[in-house]
Amino acid sequence: MTSPQRQPLLHDLTVTLAAPTVVLSEPDGNLDATAPGAAVHGLFHADIRALSLLRVTLRPDHAPSGEHAGKVPPAADGGEGDGEGWLPVVTVMNSTDGPGRSRFVGLAQALGDAVPDPTVRVDRWRTVTPGRLAEQLTVRSTATTPVHLSVRVEVAGDLVTMEHTKAGLPPRSPAEPTGEVLSGAGVLRWGDQAVDVAVSAPGATPDAERSTLTWSLTVKPGEDIDLHLAVEVSDTAAVVTAADPQLTWQRPGLTADDRRLPALVAQSLDDLHALRMATAEAPGDTFLAAGIPWFFTLFGRDSLWAARMLLPLGTDLARGTLRTLAAQQGTRTDPETEEEPGKILHEVRRGVFDDGMGLVLPPVYYGTVDATPLWICLLHDAWRWGLPAEDIEPLLPALMAALGWIDAAARAGDGFLSYIDHSGTGLANQGWKDSGDAARYADGRLAEAPLALAEVQGYAYEAALAGAALLDAFHLPDGERWRTFASDLADRFRARFWVTGQHGPYPAMALDGSGRPVDSVTSNMGHLLATGILNADESAAVAARLAAPDMSDAYGLRTMSSTSGGYGPLRYHCGTVWPHDTAIAVTGLARTGHPEAAARLIEGILDAAPAFDYRLPELWSGDARTDTPAPVPYPAACRPQAWSAAAAIALMTALTGLDPDVPAGRLHLRPIGPLPVGALTITGLTLAGERLDITINSGGRIESVSAPAGLTVEEHTAPRS
Repeated sequence: MTSPQRQPLLHDLTVTLAAPTVVLSEPDGNLDATAPGAAVHGLFHADIRALSLLRVTLRPDHAPSGEHAGKVPPAADGGEGDGEGWLPVVTVMNSTDGPGRSRFVGLAQALGDAVPDPTVRVDRWRTVTPGRLAEQLTVRSTATTPVHLSVRVEVAGDLVTMEHTKAGLPPRSPAEPTGEVLSGAGVLRWGDQAVDVAVSAPGATPDAERSTLTWSLTVKPGEDIDLHLAVEVSDTAAVVTAADPQLTWQRPGLTADDRRLPALVAQSLDDLHALRMATAEAPGDTFLAAGIPWFFTLFGRDSLWAARMLLPLGTDLARGTLRTLAAQQGTRTDPETEEEPGKILHEVRRGVFDDGMGLVLPPVYYGTVDATPLWICLLHDAWRWGLPAEDIEPLLPALMAALGWIDAAARAGDGFLSYIDHSGTGLANQGWKDSGDAARYADGRLAEAPLALAEVQGYAYEAALAGAALLDAFHLPDGERWRTFASDLADRFRARFWVTGQHGPYPAMALDGSGRPVDSVTSNMGHLLATGILNADESAAVAARLAAPDMSDAYGLRTMSSTSGGYGPLRYHCGTVWPHDTAIAVTGLARTGHPEAAARLIEGILDAAPAFDYRLPELWSGDARTDTPAPVPYPAACRPQAWSAAAAIALMTALTGLDPDVPAGRLHLRPIGPLPVGALTITGLTLAGERLDITINSGGRIESVSAPAGLTVEEHTAPRS
């Protein structure tokens, strides 16, 4: 049973989605939020559960008189009687069949010939598009005589919000449906002032009292009969909507000796396509929803990281993400929402988010310390990947406002960017590790805010230099000021964050409110590598610490060392593996010349991927690879998750060492040879709007590069660390 203290479990659900619509069901395709442990079941559209019940059952019928076998007779009267005799479809297989499509194959064991082999089966194809669920049920018979049956679909919707289900609360009473027959289709409909749900089934009889749609069939030997069901949802109060149906990026081709990498990239691209959405105010600007189901909306940090990882596929997603967040950039100081001038938001919801345990967030919440510098970093990186000047220039005022926020935050935080929950009901931790127990000292004690996180100082350093480069390029003042800011921040970081443990020096996770290092060994230090805030010796020390078994012998990079106090292999931010976190560290390790450490972490992710059918979840356990034959699922992990799926592209990019600078007319490549995936060919990447192809042999040597005209290609083979 779930409770306000227990989130519903997710890891074994079948997920079919096309943002902003998603279906979460059992592996047999049915969903029933009233069943034990099933509080999260449903068809959700823009944070509202439109369906809380969708169940298909069968019942043997007597042969109808005067009917031709194999045809769909006129709809029966429902045939429920006292409810007895309805049988489940026994599902024997399910699969994902591309973005927004699932398939279920089931058997009708009580129907057909009285022989051991099944002679009647039901194939169920599910297709989700924005605002619509379509299902085709195909009844197939190989029986020797006609099969007479009724097929019933039970449907209901309680119209609760996503946070209601996340809190583990039971479903509410379903909305009262109305029933009618329109153009030969049975229709059930319900809703409220904003939401309208219509369920239609051609040839079926609707029963509003029982909330069912029923067909009566006769299937002759060797025949298939198709039945169709559609659920259409509209929501006038939704804050998110479907993205532009046109492709947001180009899908590359990928071959590798290790076939797990192409499989991972293919599934990840399918999931990313399905996670595309837009705001109701700017439907033309596409971003990625953070994850299914809890974060099926705009999240500043997550959407920024995912867009950044996908830059090798084109800059359109980055442009849409930057514009969407700039449109809601902070303009005033409000402790309740954590809004501040120039600050980039954390998340957007349709209403107040209340988890029932003291966390109460306003519809637009700014409680994030890292989204603002990450916005600047994405703008800069998109520029280097070829985002046109005409797309950058309208964003320059937002850039200057974001830099202004960094300056103000550093002044308020003793030279560092720090955070504290001003409202008392917001997030206690406001970096990416935002659970209440994420920040710990080495002995396991919790650290209290205000906290200055290590990686956030790295982001601020990188953002300052990125901002300076953009200011210079677009003939705006203060470039030198921000280079000085970055240099001074690096000096302060070097003096205050470094601590020494039994394996040598490493950056602390954070500084607490008294300026004391929060000295647990964590993955946060991995984020520093690609920012430039570390010198070569410091990068080598971080690489060595990340490569040590207590951090890297899991299926990826642990969020916390297995020897640290407070470690647990299933603690959300204190010992689990997050694929995006691993990918960020891999990118930094590759960029700073530590290919062996990068390869070890890549191998961990590839070892994990098949256990999840290549749909990487938000996180999994930090158990050592030698202890479990596959990663142990974190049962409440979102799946798919945008930055987890995007991590596959980040790993692919890190293998090549791609580092473009389109404004300077340069493309640098530094593969992490020898490649842990063997020989690698990637075709159809996008740089400056044109095609980029790369082939690298198993030793890490570049065999061929086909780059856009006008770019100088600089090739470099990374030395072994």
